[in-house]
Amino acid sequence: MKHKSVSEKLAALEETLTGYGSVLVAYSGGVDSTLLLAVARKVLKDRAVAVTFASPFHSKREIAAAVHMAETLGAPHRLIKTDTISPSKLIENTPQRCYYCKRGLGEKLQKIAVELKIDAIVHGANLDDLNDFRPGFKAAAETGMAAPLIDAGFTKNDIRELSREMGLSTWDKPALACLATRIPYGTPITLEALRKVESAENVILDLGFSTCRVRYHGSMARIELIPTELNRLIEKPYRERIVHELRKIGFLHVALDLEGYGQGRMNRGLDER
Repeated sequence: MKHKSVSEKLAALEETLTGYGSVLVAYSGGVDSTLLLAVARKVLKDRAVAVTFASPFHSKREIAAAVHMAETLGAPHRLIKTDTISPSKLIENTPQRCYYCKRGLGEKLQKIAVELKIDAIVHGANLDDLNDFRPGFKAAAETGMAAPLIDAGFTKNDIRELSREMGLSTWDKPALACLATRIPYGTPITLEALRKVESAENVILDLGFSTCRVRYHGSMARIELIPTELNRLIEKPYRERIVHELRKIGFLHVALDLEGYGQGRMNRGLDER
């Protein structure tokens, strides 16, 4: 099978989006959905509308970045805000958590698409996402959400390469994930836990670290960084500041994961379960 170039994949993506006529883009502000929105804007103009959900599951700094990027792209943009966490199946935090979340979002997008008379709903999943445990994909399909980046054959590296060529500032942006992914399966999700995680990650990001995850283990915060930044965190000024601030947030113990950050880390053990 012939390996497609990024330009060939872009042509396929443009053809698919043109065929939709109009699209509602589930927009997080990350590298994938930003490329999807940018290309949709290119071929569909104002018939490409971005929708971002702002809830306690999403970091306020990422929501602000999404709003700014949508403005930069000149895209019509709807920001849907809620201060609550639901449904109960999501709060229970089973391994199917993402299914219930994506299902709820998909149903809301369906209503917006009907209201705006938009033909298709799309999200920014790529081929590499298929290698991880993603129960949300089933919910996306059930609610009529298409994944044109997958259909066009885009990998994460393809997306970053094309984003850089297109001058998108998100081309090297770290991977995003909702705050619920910091809480181990089986531990009920609470507003307090989500806020503690968000506050703790802001402390670390504000110190100049590029990527971090603060995994919530009750009274303990387990910090994941990219391996090249581990040594910097354990230097006295950073270490003491982080411990002090995370204790103020409410964590009694602060631990550094020596393995470093890895996507899907909280999915370990699912086979055994």
